[in-house]
Amino acid sequence: MSTMDQVASDLPTARGLSRKESYAFGKSLRGAIPREALADYAPPAGRDPIAIIKETVRARLKSLRPMRRELMTAAPFAFLRGAADVMAFDLSRQLAPGVKAQACGDCHLMNFGAYSSPEGNVLFDVNDFDETAPEVDIVYDLRRLASSVAVAGLEMGYSHGEARQFARRAAKTYRTRMLQLAVMPPYDIWNVRVHLKDVVKTLRDRVLHEKLSAAIYAGKGPEDRTDGLPKIEKTSSGWRFVDKPPKLLHLDAMDDEEARLDLPKLFEGLVQDGLQPPVSSLFARYRLCDTAFKAVGVGSVGVFCAIALYMSADDEPLALQIKAAQPSALERFGVARWKGPSGKRVASGQRVMQAATDMFLAAADERGAEEGRFYMRHLKTRRLSGIAELLKDQAFPRYVELCGSTLARAHARSSQPAISAGYMGKGDAFDDAMASFAMLYAKQNAMDHQAFCADPDAI
Repeated sequence: MSTMDQVASDLPTARGLSRKESYAFGKSLRGAIPREALADYAPPAGRDPIAIIKETVRARLKSLRPMRRELMTAAPFAFLRGAADVMAFDLSRQLAPGVKAQACGDCHLMNFGAYSSPEGNVLFDVNDFDETAPEVDIVYDLRRLASSVAVAGLEMGYSHGEARQFARRAAKTYRTRMLQLAVMPPYDIWNVRVHLKDVVKTLRDRVLHEKLSAAIYAGKGPEDRTDGLPKIEKTSSGWRFVDKPPKLLHLDAMDDEEARLDLPKLFEGLVQDGLQPPVSSLFARYRLCDTAFKAVGVGSVGVFCAIALYMSADDEPLALQIKAAQPSALERFGVARWKGPSGKRVASGQRVMQAATDMFLAAADERGAEEGRFYMRHLKTRRLSGIAELLKDQAFPRYVELCGSTLARAHARSSQPAISAGYMGKGDAFDDAMASFAMLYAKQNAMDHQAFCADPDAI
């Protein structure tokens, strides 16, 4: 049993409490786990980050492993992004108060971003759920977020003192937002949205304001729905993707045994069985024209991912993406438990944490090991995917705050925010603890990155 589980198992239930009672209950948890105790980090006994990384390689395509190594060796922040399992091991051995919610599980700075809701609103939210799991202590996500802030800040040339203040700022905005959410009715919390246009209005940088406004409003209309579509061409056999190896290519050009899948059958199965009936009926107006492998992300490089090209009778494209879901790193190290197919875990976690979910998000019920490990979604819009990077690079302090407050809203949807608010309190003890942990872990991550770079057999 992990330290997190042990602490949680010793706590009384808080279900059925009023907001006032929940706040008092959360406050009482400080007696068992003082907020100041969360500041500490010491490498767990038997820690071997390279061995942990090597174990995760087994589930990845061999042809993409060199690319993953190249990306992770680039910088400490890139390594942190790709080493979610390493941090999962470390966090599973740390003290935590037992205040639980649906967790992102890989809550670093670049797993937030902008996307279009089904209604066409541009929202900011958590946007990666490969490691998500229910009933996980809130400090799991917060520690990873704060640590990623510290690592990114140092990499961007800020001093240690400044990096610590940024990490503290992420925790503070999380805490203050949770205090606000704690007095709201559950229904109202569930419907809170973070509209990016409102965020842009708060920026004082005129040039950045104009860039973000252009990204939000440019391309509105039918062309926006194909903005993330890779290059396609019409051949004698019909429409198809244009190969761009090694990131995009057809399966018959791949040597990986793991890539020998019947993609058309897989996509059609998820369309028929995973989508809600009103959405699945939409596909009667489209025909599947082509499928191909597409590498994505940093931590996800090597995980099987593919895209499908659908066309209407008038040759109007629609692109969907499927991705293989491995068991979460949180499950691997005893932080969480999940019964059922991994694809369902990812889809269900996204629906819980995101304010407005992709209408094409789908996962099959447990019909077989092959189909059950995949989930499907709309291919991301390229126009919006770069907004998080732009904010991080040009408005880092504001971006850090945005991520902290957004995470609080995401956690509040699946928890009793008054308990979290009661534990964290109205002072700065919690913020300081998260910032101290973040700086200690940034140092650990830097050493892990060096060890990884020095070991040519790490992947």
